[in-house]
Amino acid sequence: MKKLTFILLLIISAVINAQQFDLSAELRPRYENRHGFGTLIDKDADGTNFVSQRTRLNFDYKQEKIRLRVILQNIRVWGDVATMANDDKATALHEAWAEAILSDKVSFRLGRQEIVYDDHRIFGNVDWAQQARSHDAFLFKFTPNQKNRLDIGLALNADNEGITDELYSNAAGYKSFQYAWYHGDFNNFGLSFLLLNTGIEYLDNLDLQTIDYMQTIGPRLTYKSGKISGNIATYFQTGKSLDADVSASYYAGNIEYKVLENFTLGVGAEYLSGKDMNDLNSDVRSFAPLFGTNHKFNGLMDYFYVGNHAGSVGLTDIYATIAYQKDKFSAKLAPHLFSAAANVYNENFDRMDNNLGVEIDLTVGYKLDENISINAGFSKMFATDTMEILKGGDKNENNSWGWVMVTFKPQFFSYTH
Repeated sequence: MKKLTFILLLIISAVINAQQFDLSAELRPRYENRHGFGTLIDKDADGTNFVSQRTRLNFDYKQEKIRLRVILQNIRVWGDVATMANDDKATALHEAWAEAILSDKVSFRLGRQEIVYDDHRIFGNVDWAQQARSHDAFLFKFTPNQKNRLDIGLALNADNEGITDELYSNAAGYKSFQYAWYHGDFNNFGLSFLLLNTGIEYLDNLDLQTIDYMQTIGPRLTYKSGKISGNIATYFQTGKSLDADVSASYYAGNIEYKVLENFTLGVGAEYLSGKDMNDLNSDVRSFAPLFGTNHKFNGLMDYFYVGNHAGSVGLTDIYATIAYQKDKFSAKLAPHLFSAAANVYNENFDRMDNNLGVEIDLTVGYKLDENISINAGFSKMFATDTMEILKGGDKNENNSWGWVMVTFKPQFFSYTH
């Protein structure tokens, strides 16, 4: 009741004072059948079926010198709360930030916010996950013209309002970060460059609080002309992490060609460095995509870098896409050929073939209305013995995943003065 009262007061106050105010919502239930999702399923094990749901209430407010966004969201699995429950703790703030607009070129933003750049590989909002991702951060934005932009971001995290310095639990994944991101458009080309410094706090061998900083540095280049589009990117990671030296790399590129008005073909490849399984050196050689929307990459079954595969043998992903879109209907077929970027060994210390297997992803979508869409997908993993070494489970089982999601995005109110 207190939350509802606060929301109503916020709406009334915003409308009275707004130059622009928008109130919208999102309700997104998703059914999933998981039978080898994220890892190979064990022999004779049963898969799982469930429905998860995200419900959001979105407030956007703008005056000449200020922007404000508040997104309240509730995340649940159908059935995880009793039918007569009097307390629901699944509601939280996804975003809550204010932005001071100093001029048409300069502004700064403070608060809980999504941070998204380029193709989501290093910074993304992970929108597929019902809870998504947001950061507590300061963001300075400089846009000298329509073709150039520079962002500088800072974050500093703590577990509570302490009296003395306490070890941070790294709940956010980092104690602090500082970054600069530049993007420029030049005719048919777009160029981005990221410089990110990420600090993780831990107790060293003398039980002293220590922060190690790792740097992620690299450019991304895009190209679009007529029916052809493509991009290439490379990032390098250096510095230290948990008292270990870091030396890792990432390379990616893809190209798409619009064959017909409704058909697009594409091919691409990604390489994320890894570390041989028999390498006992403490150095970090496995590339970490950090805060990216990892579900968007390396197959939709989330076998790699979605809460797993960190500090492992890396990955080479060679893939193709066949996409169709017409009116309200869309479809995409995407096969992936996976292989380890470093050496894998079995329990007898025999080196395995680097081939991990093939995943095939099929997704379809249809817009019932401007504010209602239905999406569905089916994925199948054809794994190898090497994948079994990395993941466990049984490659000969039916490792598959299917889902159906309905998204409602009503616009309740829009006021411009």
